[in-house]
Amino acid sequence: MSHPMPSPSPRRRSVLHGSLALPAALAVPALAGAAPALSRSGRPRAEWGVQAGDVTAHAGLVWVRSDRPARMIVETAATESFRNPTRWHGPVLGPDTDFTGTTRLRGLPAGEQIHYRVVLADPDDPRRTGEPVTGTFRTAPKGRKDGVRFLWSGDIAGQGWGINPDRGGFTVFEDMRRRNPDFFLCSGDTIYADGPILPSVTLPDGRVWRNVTTEEKSKVAETLKEFRGAFRYNLLDENVRRFNAQVPSIVQWDDHEVRNNWYPGQILDDARYTEKNVDVLAGRSLRAFSEYFPVSTLPAGDKDGRVYRVLRHGPLLDVFVLDMRSYRNANSPGRQPEEATGILGAEQLSWLKRELSRSRAVWKVIASDMPLGLVVPDGKVNFEAVAQGDPGAPLGRELQIAELLRHIKHRGITGTLWLTADVHYTSAQHYDPARAAFKDFAPFWEFVSGPLAAGGFQALKLDGTFGPEQRFVKAPNRANTSPAETPQYFGEVDIDGGSGELTVRLRQEGGEVLFSKVLQPGRVGQD
Repeated sequence: MSHPMPSPSPRRRSVLHGSLALPAALAVPALAGAAPALSRSGRPRAEWGVQAGDVTAHAGLVWVRSDRPARMIVETAATESFRNPTRWHGPVLGPDTDFTGTTRLRGLPAGEQIHYRVVLADPDDPRRTGEPVTGTFRTAPKGRKDGVRFLWSGDIAGQGWGINPDRGGFTVFEDMRRRNPDFFLCSGDTIYADGPILPSVTLPDGRVWRNVTTEEKSKVAETLKEFRGAFRYNLLDENVRRFNAQVPSIVQWDDHEVRNNWYPGQILDDARYTEKNVDVLAGRSLRAFSEYFPVSTLPAGDKDGRVYRVLRHGPLLDVFVLDMRSYRNANSPGRQPEEATGILGAEQLSWLKRELSRSRAVWKVIASDMPLGLVVPDGKVNFEAVAQGDPGAPLGRELQIAELLRHIKHRGITGTLWLTADVHYTSAQHYDPARAAFKDFAPFWEFVSGPLAAGGFQALKLDGTFGPEQRFVKAPNRANTSPAETPQYFGEVDIDGGSGELTVRLRQEGGEVLFSKVLQPGRVGQD
């Protein structure tokens, strides 16, 4: 494998140290929500760290936020000394994007460690620049010999469990950073816009959980300013900033970026909200999402942008990022005998079928923000995900998934597996037509991991329509257990460059492996 597990070399450590030389004021709650000033003395500063995202063999995005109007400049080099750097002139950062911005890097060498630094310059005087903020990432390999390692999880700062200074903050991000992955797939619920963070919470055993808090996180997010503050909250954590400086991301969204279990066209009956139209809230959240994450198909302010996309990571791996939130039908009992919209919408389903058919990668990861066979309720009679508890022939949203699974089988598409988060526990399900009511599909695996920094919840029931069998599950026995009571979870995927074998490991904070499964390339039906 090309990803050695000992601590990073001194050269790598020095790069990361530079990215964390942040002013102490960043972690002071009273200042955390302060808006940048349009006119300040001094030089621009990038107090919120850097991120890279949607990295491929020859391209990637770099993100930063300034404390005032500034021109974003990125320099890249093969070493941390930045000898003979390549310079990239990015946008002017201003209030229209909450002083955030991304710069697209093109023509990068494949399979190489890229060192980058972001410099912020006064737009009126380019000689006045701030201290550089540094980061690093690996581009996707051109050949398959180097292999691929990535992590996935989701669900961050949920159910009122925020950054706890007594526990060192979101320490699971440090556990993940030490795994030295090529990238991190964030499977949604990147924030909890509907979940206020209070200064303290008393646990069932009498202990007190303390939170770093901000003005925007004191209530549900409704305004653009509040959504921006919710996305900014996680960046107060040093572990997150250190992780972002080393590990590029592929980010998708789910419901809590807006509100629990939302769907297009929904009108809220919730006294916490003065804005009842979910479409208005979703538009504001998507704008803030596009400002705070480097997403290649969603440039800030682009009304035609979208979250769903495919990222090609060399000959071994394609990642198909789904959006099961923006195009779905209304949550319902899910018993419709005909359903064109489903959970993906017709256009996204056509895109997914087309791109899966075109893929020549050995492995095709379908990054789903919701599970397929787990029964996720929404109230007493409605359902939130695909499954609706009826183990018979496909109905409702299951019809669309059945169409997709049938397409995969009939086109002979091999190497698919589904990765998701959402349900706040970790599990592994094997789907087999021999156990299913719907039989026209090839067997496949689905792996669940999360939360990263949120409450734990009990395991859900399985729906037999697609024949799932749970091979592993670890979940608490009551709802909303705090991270102080139950572990947080992340998953790891290793693809060997020689054999093409794919190994999935379900891990908990601290790095312990709870379950592992090895899958062989080019085969279907493996158990």
